[in-house]
Amino acid sequence: MADVSSSHPIVWLRHAGQHLGLVPTLGGSVAAWQLDDPRSAAGRVDLWRPWDGATPDLYRLASFAMVPWSNRISGGGFEHAGRFHPLRPNRAGEPYPIHGDGWLQPWELTQPAADTLQMALRSRQFDGNPYDYHCVQTFRLVEGGLDQSVEVRHLGDAPLPYGLGLHPWFPRTPGTRITAPVQAVWLSGADPLPTRHTPQFPAGWDLNAGIAAHGSLIDNGYTGWGGTAQIEWPERGLGLAVHMPDFERDGGVAHHYCLVYRPEAGPAFCFEPITQPIDAFHLPQRPGLRTLAPGESMVLRVQWRHYRLGAAA
Repeated sequence: MADVSSSHPIVWLRHAGQHLGLVPTLGGSVAAWQLDDPRSAAGRVDLWRPWDGATPDLYRLASFAMVPWSNRISGGGFEHAGRFHPLRPNRAGEPYPIHGDGWLQPWELTQPAADTLQMALRSRQFDGNPYDYHCVQTFRLVEGGLDQSVEVRHLGDAPLPYGLGLHPWFPRTPGTRITAPVQAVWLSGADPLPTRHTPQFPAGWDLNAGIAAHGSLIDNGYTGWGGTAQIEWPERGLGLAVHMPDFERDGGVAHHYCLVYRPEAGPAFCFEPITQPIDAFHLPQRPGLRTLAPGESMVLRVQWRHYRLGAAA
């Protein structure tokens, strides 16, 4: 069912006591993900910060997928197999291309099942970049939460490195906290590009112990993420568990990544499951990037589960 009150209609999926609104024409984004809650005055509670239904600024949407890379790429582009591929900045005020190009294009929506919506994009060297691919986002509402995936297939003539990510915005109450098993963090300069990788977390940054959603700015990638996280809103008596089931291991060491964006002000923050750290194209060994040959695919899967505080996540 579509809400046509704006120039970018919201298509709603309602199932298992939840409401998911997608905006395929605006970057294949999510407008809202809500949980029925009779204790709330509105009868629903937002699990992701909702879109206002009007602004075209993608940073005001509830969530969007990052494909064919996540976060920033410095140096005006990247080199692969002896060839330099230039990339232009793609957001006003950003000196570097950021979050790929999927969020900047319209997607096509289908509903393969009563509990599932999909959005697909065929991208052909958007804005002069080298990427030629097909991507499918799948959203399935299940009892207790949302199963989400992003799958990209490389269709270019020569192999290229890919990365994926999800960029949800979470509402923050005064007591909101984020907890996740991580091993280290990339510190950065003012840009913010990574400058130093360290297992020593600045005060208030250690996700292992849990951090407040309010505080000084964090816009940094964490390494060795174990693929689980909890976001809790004590005032609501509500929590959200995150699980990335397919994280890679080498000798028992996790090699997945996550990013926290905690602005100093505003109603929302981000916890982003990603397959590569910031500017991985220019880091040693290009951590997390996966080179896809023509026809090859990669997929990012995330399970989101809401729970009442005091109950098992």
